[in-house]
Amino acid sequence: MPAKNAPDSGKAAAGKVAAGRGAGKAPADKDAVGKSAVGKSAVGKGARVRKPESPTALVRRARRINRELAEVYPYAHPELDFENPFQLVVATVLSAQTTDLRVNQTTPALFAKYPTPEDLAAADPEEVEEILRPTGFFRAKTKSVMGLSKALVEEFDGEVPGRLEDLVKLPGVGRKTAFVVLGNAFGRPGITVDTHFQRLVRRWQWTEATEPDKIEAAVGALFPKSDWTMLSHHVIFHGRRICHARKPACGACPIAPLCPAYGEGETDPEKAKKLLKYEKGGFPGQRLNPPQSYLDAGGRPAPPLGAG
Repeated sequence: MPAKNAPDSGKAAAGKVAAGRGAGKAPADKDAVGKSAVGKSAVGKGARVRKPESPTALVRRARRINRELAEVYPYAHPELDFENPFQLVVATVLSAQTTDLRVNQTTPALFAKYPTPEDLAAADPEEVEEILRPTGFFRAKTKSVMGLSKALVEEFDGEVPGRLEDLVKLPGVGRKTAFVVLGNAFGRPGITVDTHFQRLVRRWQWTEATEPDKIEAAVGALFPKSDWTMLSHHVIFHGRRICHARKPACGACPIAPLCPAYGEGETDPEKAKKLLKYEKGGFPGQRLNPPQSYLDAGGRPAPPLGAG
């Protein structure tokens, strides 16, 4: 039997929480935490210069940022459409080098024709390639999703395993994909270190690390395991909506007072508002079938492939 999906939306925080409440003892590993006084590679031109921060103060600030983001995005959720662990692992593999929106527009046809690992493993590769063409790199992705489907059939009786060590053995599945599946299909804590997550945690000076596994360890050391999955959603939502790579909307950012990189982007409130994306800017989101909590918050579902 496929594992039951974890709830799609985060819990709204009950109210503002005082900074530092619940902060735990910081790890002693210098590489895991990182110093506050980082170089230009982590803090861009125009960013604030902050006094050196103790490990305990860093933990408190990091946890306060997460609490603030939980209030801003109480509906944070995985932005890939899925109904079971198999669909999620395939969709996550397909999301490489493309948007979640394009994956969500493509997978309905894929899963309608090949609803199970057995079906996809036995498919004609050329037919799968044609369906996946809109996602880019469709030949390599076809090889990966068919390969992981065959592995599921041959090694796991057609079921997606719920252990990290098993998931990373599947073709096309690395730690990032594995943690997406574990956190959102099995309810097991994991940190998803995608490009948005990497960018923001360095801007916030949570770590100086650049390698995903070191970032994962550094950030994981700042939070209890129970926070990891929703923390990932909060950070990624913020990176997609407000804290953009090229021009962050600093003047519209709810955590600006806590951010060492404030000033890297547009600080004028009116100009910053124009930079907001998805529901924050009044635009459709990435999912064709988003959770009800997202719709209740004013989010709009994305259009299907070919619409409009």
